[in-house]
Amino acid sequence: MNAGPVLVLYYSRYGATRGMAERVCRGVEEVPGMEARLRTVPPVSTVTEATAPDIPQDGPPYVTRDDLADCSALILGSPTRFGNMAAPLKYFLDGTSADWLAGTLAGKPAAVFTSTSTVHGGQEATLLTMAVPLLHHGMYLVGIPYTEERLQTTRSGGAPYGATHLAGMRSDRSIDEDEAALCRALGRRVAELTRRLAD
Repeated sequence: MNAGPVLVLYYSRYGATRGMAERVCRGVEEVPGMEARLRTVPPVSTVTEATAPDIPQDGPPYVTRDDLADCSALILGSPTRFGNMAAPLKYFLDGTSADWLAGTLAGKPAAVFTSTSTVHGGQEATLLTMAVPLLHHGMYLVGIPYTEERLQTTRSGGAPYGATHLAGMRSDRSIDEDEAALCRALGRRVAELTRRLAD
């Protein structure tokens, strides 16, 4: 039995989380026979009349309910906002009640990743709060164990709860080698579990 795509769904304002998402996708596709599907969510606005275009100006398409139904696993990424995920990703997840009732995501692997501007900016709290809705959906959470050598050597991002990146106060710090390796490791781990479950 072939596994469906691994959905890598993220929100990114300045590009750091998008860069992480692309590296997570590379990790997924390092596993033979596995495919990553990269999607994003539209921004939210304080102006109630404001709407986003149906197709983003650049980057991957916006996620649809079909993407959730078709995926064999879900990996969520968001910048940190005071120890929590950004509002656009939370807004999307808040609208998945029908999928929760139908069990669309139940029994599928899941993982999380985040970027922050400061070292103690709430990375682990964000990862944990992102995991909560996935548990409510009945998903199997995948983290990064300390058998991943880079988790023990990194001086910037990385946590057992998921991949992290220190973007800097101006979001101008590039993803370093350790962070990139941990993003790929997270994607690989999810893809490997997904393939085993499909078999």
